[in-house]
Amino acid sequence: MPLASILLDFDPILRLGDSGVRLETLGLTAAVLVALLIAAYLAGRTPPDHSHPGWAREDEHLRRDDLLFIVLGVVPGAVVGGRIGYVLLHADYYAVHQPAILDAGQGSLELGLAIVIGTITGVYVARLLDAPVGRWLHVASVPVLAALGLGKVAMALGGSGQGAPSDSPLATAYAGTGPWGSLAPAIPAYPAQLYEAAATGIALGFLVLLLSLGAFRSRDGSAYFIGLALWAIGRFVVTFAWRDDAVVGPVRAGGLIALGVAATAILGVAAARWAGSRARHQAHLTAQDPEWPDPASRPPF
Repeated sequence: MPLASILLDFDPILRLGDSGVRLETLGLTAAVLVALLIAAYLAGRTPPDHSHPGWAREDEHLRRDDLLFIVLGVVPGAVVGGRIGYVLLHADYYAVHQPAILDAGQGSLELGLAIVIGTITGVYVARLLDAPVGRWLHVASVPVLAALGLGKVAMALGGSGQGAPSDSPLATAYAGTGPWGSLAPAIPAYPAQLYEAAATGIALGFLVLLLSLGAFRSRDGSAYFIGLALWAIGRFVVTFAWRDDAVVGPVRAGGLIALGVAATAILGVAAARWAGSRARHQAHLTAQDPEWPDPASRPPF
């Protein structure tokens, strides 16, 4: 093992008497909790666009109880999308073992399509609740990226997500019995999960800068899709450090999915802008309509 490699030697399980829980599981739970708390906080501080002709007809702040229903709506879409993405990553295996596609105990989930399909089902639930979809997407832009970045850091606590073997000074290896989440954890490899956490942090920082500069005053959801596109681009770059085989030139299947997510996010920006513009136009027309008195309230002749 190269002396320059970073050796991580700790117990990945928090022992509680005869039982225990993985540090990675605790970290992922904490990432989700932090994201929900940020979303709930922002929901109470995100008023409607006061330049919108119809803003007075909206609630001044978003309903936090809607947040829980929307999150519940995200989960099934994320699971289905994540499974589809994982099958695409390992298409050769699942082409031979087709029954394993629906086996929840075999394999895992892929993050890119999990976010895309989860977003679609979350938007569907928001529409069922008659909640302002654009404003909820605007609120979700920061906590979603925060959860993605923290989640990748949590993966490092369990040895999951290690990249290709490497003799880089930044390569990491895991000592001890584990159990660790990657194969051959003792072999120095690119810490791809930490690379992606750093890339996500950069995307989050850039998005927060744009928000602070007032780039998304309309709160139409375009901030969410910009953040998603930045994340997907960063993930595409990191996939070159993954262990997967290349499928198109040097590009891996995960990289192709990341590019597809980025393209979908760009379409989402256009759709959010169009929907926001259409809503403003309709609200403007409604505001121009004369308010005729109720005939029953007119005095008799």
